[in-house]
Amino acid sequence: MTSHAATSAETSPPAEGPVPDAASPADDLRRALAQVRTEVGKAVVGQDGAVTGLIIALLARGHVLLEGVPGVAKTLLVRSLSHALSLDTKRVQFTPDLMPGDVTGSLIYDAKAGEFEFRNGPVFTNILLADEINRTPPKTQSALLEAMEERQVSVDGLSLALPEPFIVAATMNPIEYEGTYTLPEAQLDRFLLKLVLDIPERDVELEVLRRHATGFSPRDLSAAGVTPVLGAADLAAAQASVAAVGASPDVLAYIVDLARATRQSPSAKLGVSPRGTTALLASAKAWAWLSGYASITPDHVQAMVLPVWRHRIQLRPEAELEGITVDAILHGVLQQVQVPI
Repeated sequence: MTSHAATSAETSPPAEGPVPDAASPADDLRRALAQVRTEVGKAVVGQDGAVTGLIIALLARGHVLLEGVPGVAKTLLVRSLSHALSLDTKRVQFTPDLMPGDVTGSLIYDAKAGEFEFRNGPVFTNILLADEINRTPPKTQSALLEAMEERQVSVDGLSLALPEPFIVAATMNPIEYEGTYTLPEAQLDRFLLKLVLDIPERDVELEVLRRHATGFSPRDLSAAGVTPVLGAADLAAAQASVAAVGASPDVLAYIVDLARATRQSPSAKLGVSPRGTTALLASAKAWAWLSGYASITPDHVQAMVLPVWRHRIQLRPEAELEGITVDAILHGVLQQVQVPI
């Protein structure tokens, strides 16, 4: 099933003209990533913002939290994107009885060799789809922390590197809390973006039914016409190009001032951490590069504030009772902090 997502990443490039990139390979990579959106659109309708968010996460080497009710194409979105990028993907259904070794892998005794050998878990992939991550206890959730932060798994004194690229795309149901566990703040802070997938508009849902009526099957992406556009080596080149995007001292100071404003908000119990400022910088650089800019502008920063920071702020109980939302706080911060010219 397909759906529509509204995220801040689905903004148009800033009004001022982009600075031409001298390296033509970067232009080729941008065009290829634009084609990735087209390929994903063959399987998923109305998800341009979410697709852009996932591409930004890959370019910035960050992880994504996908929030939406069941049936809004979270799994199909990840599968379609990985297929268009020729990346390996594995899915883990998180349940209360899931153990850390079920995610990272475990030591298995080989009777013939008379020794233990390590069997890779599903975390050894390019895109790990952690379905309903909040349904497993903190012990298993924490098994992902090292993989997410260090890109490795430690077993019996050995550190095993994960494939490149590697990101976690975790899903959460925002309305069902029975049998779930709150994600630790330390783990939430390691997700680069939180993308919210809404119920689709009427015309989008009608297009979904039209496709299913003509034989579309979400289990067969090749039959839907989704073809690989680029691979891991191309993505690594794009990541290197993104890392070279510049940031002026005024823009860096703007990011810090925005973060400090969240900490001073009377409605926030916990504001954005320094890790949050580096995450916003990395995301803004990826968005600027995708838009054809050689340096980030305040517009790129503003476009990424909501998806990068909405899961990093804790509300005070009285603010929650008053119906104040984190997105409202962030909108207020954007209006309050002076924009560098």
